[in-house]
Amino acid sequence: MDIADFFDTFFEEADELLADMEQHLLELDVDDPDSEQLNAIFRAAHSIKGGAGTFGFSVLQKTTHIFENLLDHARKGELTLRADLVDTFLEAKDIMHEQLDAYRNEEEPNQEAYERICHTLQQIALEEIGQTLDAPPAPSPVVEKQAPSDAATTAPSSDSERHLNVALLNVSEKDRLLLVEELGQLGDVQSHSGDDKRYDVMLAGEVSADDIEAVMCFIIEPGQIEISVVDAVNDESASLKAEAPAPSADTSNGVAETPAAPVKPANSTPATAKPAKPAAKKAVAESSSIRVSVDKVDQIINLVGELIITQSMLDQTVSDLDDSSVGNSSLQNGMSLLQRNARDLQEAVMSIRMIPMEFVFSRFPRVVRDTASKLNKEIELITEGKSTELDKSLVERITDPLTHLVRNSLDHGIEMPDEREALGKPRVGKLVLSARHQGGNILIEVRDDGAGMDRDRLLAKARENGLNVPDTVSDEEVFQLIFAPGFSTAKEVTDVSGRGVGMDVVKRNIQGMGGRVEIQSKKGEGTNTRIVLPLTLAILDGMSIKVGGETFILPLSTVLESLQPAEGDMYAMAGDDVVLKVRDEYLPVIAIHEVFDVKNAITDPTKSIAVIVQGEGRRYAMLVDELVGQQQVVVKNLEDNYRKVPGVSAATILGDGSVALILDITGLHRLSRAKKEAGKKVNHPHLSYYQEAEPS
Repeated sequence: MDIADFFDTFFEEADELLADMEQHLLELDVDDPDSEQLNAIFRAAHSIKGGAGTFGFSVLQKTTHIFENLLDHARKGELTLRADLVDTFLEAKDIMHEQLDAYRNEEEPNQEAYERICHTLQQIALEEIGQTLDAPPAPSPVVEKQAPSDAATTAPSSDSERHLNVALLNVSEKDRLLLVEELGQLGDVQSHSGDDKRYDVMLAGEVSADDIEAVMCFIIEPGQIEISVVDAVNDESASLKAEAPAPSADTSNGVAETPAAPVKPANSTPATAKPAKPAAKKAVAESSSIRVSVDKVDQIINLVGELIITQSMLDQTVSDLDDSSVGNSSLQNGMSLLQRNARDLQEAVMSIRMIPMEFVFSRFPRVVRDTASKLNKEIELITEGKSTELDKSLVERITDPLTHLVRNSLDHGIEMPDEREALGKPRVGKLVLSARHQGGNILIEVRDDGAGMDRDRLLAKARENGLNVPDTVSDEEVFQLIFAPGFSTAKEVTDVSGRGVGMDVVKRNIQGMGGRVEIQSKKGEGTNTRIVLPLTLAILDGMSIKVGGETFILPLSTVLESLQPAEGDMYAMAGDDVVLKVRDEYLPVIAIHEVFDVKNAITDPTKSIAVIVQGEGRRYAMLVDELVGQQQVVVKNLEDNYRKVPGVSAATILGDGSVALILDITGLHRLSRAKKEAGKKVNHPHLSYYQEAEPS
């Protein structure tokens, strides 16, 4: 049995412990520290130290040992906390994370960083509590050892040693062998016996129950361990005897006989040194979670997607049959049941990939703290909707764009404390991160109560950069200028921002996830940046449309309404542009048959259907021949399987086996304009219907 098999589990759980540690450190009130938070930080360091020692990660073990000792003084009240000390603790946590990553990549951790943080922690201990910290113990090397057999063994031990009974509950034989071996590195294994249900190991030594749990919980669950103090070998251990079962007395000679520490039978309940965990009574099968590779989940999702496509094909075939016969009627009922069950299965499988936004938001208290410190600003971070769920792949990709938006708000949005005070605002600026579901999408907002955006300043900067922007454009379009490449209104370049890079990447990344970004701002009151994303990229609720003999899919989240255009509502603009008047708003018209050169399509706009869609904060009127209906489709990446096609975001397979393209709204508009600018004049056979008057 190779202990390296458990490395991945250790790395994952250590990552979680470090994240918890950072969260508690950021929430810690240095003036009135919460003892529970200090204990939680200490326990995290203690658990990581135990696991690092077990797996032979010596540098990480030594770092956490020194850090743990300093935290122990803090939780006992012997070390008075200050903001600068918490900053040092956060730096120690970062270095521990770097060491963990080094071991994960089978590299040696940075020795200089290790020596620097250990020196800093020792210096704090010397200055604040008047002593240096204990030197870390030598690491327990991971060596190949012969696995012990399940037969009970005995070994002599010192009379003064403490004896613990470690019960392993519902542990497989393979894991038992490894655990007994690891216990042998913590103390002297006196005996071990039992079965899969309960396996008792008698351990002699000075090791504590906490140390045993810290090591073993990286291999099995805490509920699978019961640790009990049992009687010592001789009468000298009076304190332990008080905790042990009462000795049997031989009244014939007046001498109380103390029995040797027995191996507890599987059905016995030893006297415990501390209350048993309630979770210990639960079987492994009742565990509330299980770790599964993301690749396995993706494979299941792909298979379910193929199942949905097959079900759609069968449904199409059955719908073409004559439904008058009893047999066909039963077949259609069965297909309806299959369709319902397939959709339920699809939703259940998709939910496996959904994780709460808390995983994203938990990174930002540290980002806000560090950035505000650099900028000498006082910032309060508020998070809302942390339980809102999003697809794991999107969670991983949204973190960088959100980080840039947060840093932008802190640098450009929120004013300096003195400036805020002069304006009658609180010295402490407020930054809000929120997430909530909106229809089939998730809405993420980054709001601040800062200076807001200056329309005139943005227009001036745009013209300075050579952008031809008329004065009549809406505020929303002006605010979108900050996403232009190289655009920046910063007065000077700082470590945080000001180089004009990043915001264009933010917009491009969000669009790459099938989303859009909108900005609402009021000068002097603040800015609200809204990101709208689909809940998942694997499944799409779409509207099927027909143009000529072709079927296309419009993302349902972009569709606002549909209507029949009237002659009096169509206007010819300068050049070849055409707009449709909808309730006093003039919308650019996109004729799909012209953009994609679809033959046999309806060319008379008044006989087409105008689907009003929205993309990148703008609305368009898209001319189609027919609305087929709403359906859920499995998204297939077109770029991976073919190549990038302008105006198309992805593809899907319909029930009849044909391929339908999923349209990209803003891409279609750009493609339409590009064709006109390239001199490919769009022919409007019914241009006479349009009023040759440019609307105001």
